[in-house]
Amino acid sequence: MTASAHDSPVRQAALEAREASRTLATLSTDAKNALLLDLARAVRSNQTPILEANRADVASASNLTEAKLKRLRLTEASLEQLAAGLEQIAALPDPVGEVTDERTVPSGLRVVRARIPLGVIAMIYEARPGVTLDAFALAFKSGNAVLLKGGRESARANSAMASLARGLLRDHRLPERALTDLSHLSREDVRELLTLSDLIDLVIPRGGEELIRAVVEHSRIPTIQHFKGVCHAYVHAPADEAQAVNICVTAKAGAPATCNALECVLVDARLAPSFVPALVRAMQGAGVEVRAEARAAALARGAGLAVVDAAPDDFGREFLDTIVAIKVVDGLDEAIAHVHRFGSNHTEAILTRDEAAAEQFVRRVHASCVVVNASTRFNDGFQLGLGAEIGISTSRLHAYGPMGLEELTTRRFIVRGAGQTR
Repeated sequence: MTASAHDSPVRQAALEAREASRTLATLSTDAKNALLLDLARAVRSNQTPILEANRADVASASNLTEAKLKRLRLTEASLEQLAAGLEQIAALPDPVGEVTDERTVPSGLRVVRARIPLGVIAMIYEARPGVTLDAFALAFKSGNAVLLKGGRESARANSAMASLARGLLRDHRLPERALTDLSHLSREDVRELLTLSDLIDLVIPRGGEELIRAVVEHSRIPTIQHFKGVCHAYVHAPADEAQAVNICVTAKAGAPATCNALECVLVDARLAPSFVPALVRAMQGAGVEVRAEARAAALARGAGLAVVDAAPDDFGREFLDTIVAIKVVDGLDEAIAHVHRFGSNHTEAILTRDEAAAEQFVRRVHASCVVVNASTRFNDGFQLGLGAEIGISTSRLHAYGPMGLEELTTRRFIVRGAGQTR
């Protein structure tokens, strides 16, 4: 399929990405790794212009909460983590060409299943400038071209990082359209993009629930869904109470506007008299507003602590802010029932010294990541050893959880014969 004079700019960009993807699918692992390592070095040596672009984005941002501004801001430390992620992706095995199954069938045919790239991936995201290079690196290592539509609030930093990658693609004599920055697209252009099922193989929206629902509603292309991260921690008796308080507070306050931030703490009634006041005190000390159901509120107030009475819709809610809900539950079954009712298939944690209870929780709770005695914030591609993630899927087809290199490939059959007919 080739471009014509009648193609719109959006279709033209997708056509060029499709052409680039055919070259990327044939690249050697060494060629891909060499570019990624050069890109990591370039991020480190270009921190100043990237940070200047990001500061301009932050200065122009309006109507964003402090938690969302924190997600928008880049720092020297976050750029170093980004560079380290690129190096980690380079060090990972190349999934392209991996043989996952091989057999000889009764006809004598040798049948192989092997991984190949998906092709062209469109990503639509908000307020996360680091996604620009995370997404490119994962797509590139897995042999895919990417069309990146970042939000206007991070347009300058997105452009600076996309230009860095495209410059290195030129230097390595690889197709620049391996990465196409579409930050300038209007809403109407995005809707057109979402109709190009003949050119784009997968759409990944990453941002607020409103953005994701709009993409899913208008897309004619398969879409990875990640509507929201309503993440729970169930503090089960017996538990290390001091450790549990620390896990819960840092899971909420460390990065409250991320999808893996803790939104609700469920406290076993046997621990509640001591644990709830300790947790509320620590949360408030970290600047977190506590919204407590009746039993939790009574325990907090009995200890002289002021809390907000939880409304019914505070459960099952992704606050994306320094707010947490707390509820007292009568044991494991009630905690699991609450998670089944209000969870979003993202991340669920149990904090306990009871290994049998932990195993029950793991088996019965079907989130994309279930955590025992650790923070919900570990449901992250970098933390789980994927180098980075292009998104976290809360739907089960074709991926579930953080999407790394393998999740950006599919498998095909290769059949070798010796003249067989049927």
